[in-house]
Amino acid sequence: MPTYTITELAREFDITPRAIRFYEDQGLLTPKREGAGGRTRVYSARERTRLKLTLRGKRLGLTLSEIKSLVDMYESPKDSAAQLNRFLLVLARHREMLEQQREDLEVTLAEIAAHEEQCRSMLAGEKPAGEDKPAKKSAAKRSTRQTENA
Repeated sequence: MPTYTITELAREFDITPRAIRFYEDQGLLTPKREGAGGRTRVYSARERTRLKLTLRGKRLGLTLSEIKSLVDMYESPKDSAAQLNRFLLVLARHREMLEQQREDLEVTLAEIAAHEEQCRSMLAGEKPAGEDKPAKKSAAKRSTRQTENA
């Protein structure tokens, strides 16, 4: 059975050894320890697969606890239907959250576009909508005062 060092996995998946150690601290990976004082981590094919699934979950935007829950389900092949249903539930919740974020972004982008247009109009010397009337009133008041004072 093949084994891997932390450096080999880091290179293969283009991540840092520190990230791999972090996933180990989170309970996503459990390498064997070898050498003096167990300082050398040795990753099995199983650990490599768990790391691959963890990184895939991160790309999907899942939390580490969601990833751990899903990856841990595949440790026991007792009921694959239950595992798949759980995965579908996690994906549905995540999709819902992303769709809400997309809606929020669309609203924000529309607001930004409106502000940009207003700024461009002001730079072009146009008055923003609704500012013409107050300016006319001020001019009318000045001419009335000037007539009264004369």
